[in-house]
Amino acid sequence: MTETVFQGRSFLAEKDFSKEELVYLIEFSEHLKRLKKNNIPHHYLEGKNIALLFEKSSTRTRAAFTAAAIDLGAHPEYLGKDDIQLGKKESVEDTARVLGGMFDGIEFRGFSQKVVEQLAEFSGVPVWNGLTDDWHPTQMIADFLTIKENFGHLEGVTLAYVGDGRNNVANSLLVTAAILGVNIRIVAPDSLFPDQKLIDMANEYAKTSGSEVMITDDVKKGVKDADALYTDVWVSMGEEDKFAERIELLTPYQINMDMVRATGKEDMIILHCLPAFHDAETIYGKQVQKDHNITAMEITDEAFRSKHARQFDQAENRMHSIKAIMAATLGNLFIPKV
Repeated sequence: MTETVFQGRSFLAEKDFSKEELVYLIEFSEHLKRLKKNNIPHHYLEGKNIALLFEKSSTRTRAAFTAAAIDLGAHPEYLGKDDIQLGKKESVEDTARVLGGMFDGIEFRGFSQKVVEQLAEFSGVPVWNGLTDDWHPTQMIADFLTIKENFGHLEGVTLAYVGDGRNNVANSLLVTAAILGVNIRIVAPDSLFPDQKLIDMANEYAKTSGSEVMITDDVKKGVKDADALYTDVWVSMGEEDKFAERIELLTPYQINMDMVRATGKEDMIILHCLPAFHDAETIYGKQVQKDHNITAMEITDEAFRSKHARQFDQAENRMHSIKAIMAATLGNLFIPKV
């Protein structure tokens, strides 16, 4: 059995890791989750300091990285957009060198993939992508952990993502599923299909993994026989002026109980990386209801609260998967190949 080298590596995009490495991180997440549930200490990062850089705010990413770091024995330090001068008064390179001298690892959640790549290039420490406009890799380990928990395996499971097919979540699901041998369908209006380069990349991975890749605007075809339906918000942060346009375009792609029944799978599951516009109990939700006379967008409240829904398991799994990523890349662990 040979060693897979994680230590010192950054986690910037799923495409940088092999199928075996991604599977290891999913299985390591399962192991750490069992330790957590059984109150068994696992201070693999005792004495380490972690910088959490947030250009974009987030409930789950911040909470998951903070709790994960503390469980691992590390100290997390939150630096919001008003605390850092990243690319404004100080270059990304200079910031990276400063933080790399003070911290053992850096998480970044923001807009530009180039920024997180520069942080990794110049900091000299592992950098973890908590989300950029292009990729959402830490979310993927949690997502496929949730799928594995429900079906017992990954290969051959069919996952249909419905909605905006060219956002970071769709990009990451398309490529990660293809690497892992999960059948992946992006079900979206053709104007919101993934970039052709990403489709080509997924198809190349699928040749090796056996994954089936489908990109379609046909909802009925796309969700038939799907084991899991996945959706995300129709309007991403920074695109708040597009509510009317997206509601008109994406309403046929809303997850509702008719779509659930159209899968033909009684044991199917619903995934959502959250937050979700499933009711009008938020400021945004009330405003959308007032402006557009609807109470839900990408998923109905009935589907969100149904027996099929796994979004809160998925959210919890962010902590366990982030813990695995940090421990593997920063801790002094022996990592056998799966």
